[in-house]
Amino acid sequence: MKIEVILLGKTKDSYLSEGIDQYVSRLAHYVAVSVKTVKMKTLGQWNDEITRIQEGKLLLSHVPAGAFTVVLDSRGRQFTSEEFAEIIGSWELKGEKQVSFLIGGALGVSKEVEQGADLLLSFSKMTFTHDMIRLFLMEQLYRAYTIKAGEKYHK
Repeated sequence: MKIEVILLGKTKDSYLSEGIDQYVSRLAHYVAVSVKTVKMKTLGQWNDEITRIQEGKLLLSHVPAGAFTVVLDSRGRQFTSEEFAEIIGSWELKGEKQVSFLIGGALGVSKEVEQGADLLLSFSKMTFTHDMIRLFLMEQLYRAYTIKAGEKYHK
């Protein structure tokens, strides 16, 4: 299975970027993982809804055909780390070739992105910056793989 994390725009804070890179490096031991950053072009004065729609189209255009799509959204389902590890294991058992995680911009994701998701995933009822949630996702992916491998990281 291959995991791809698709992000809108660069991560602004270097400490978050460094953390993301660290977890990508650690994950390479367990799974093929990549992070794709797509750039949104700003065209004039858009309102929030038009911005979400345009960002959504851009995100979806980068999802490979047939990929299992996980969208991070505060209204999504929440799991324990152990449950998340089990879900990843179930994707592997089902033979999912590609899992694409989508993280929208500061305004969230469009209805089109939500409706195209195989899973809406939330890490908390609290609100986090979209840059921070990128690091949280990478850490939870790493944690899930160490849980699956029976390693001590999780404890």
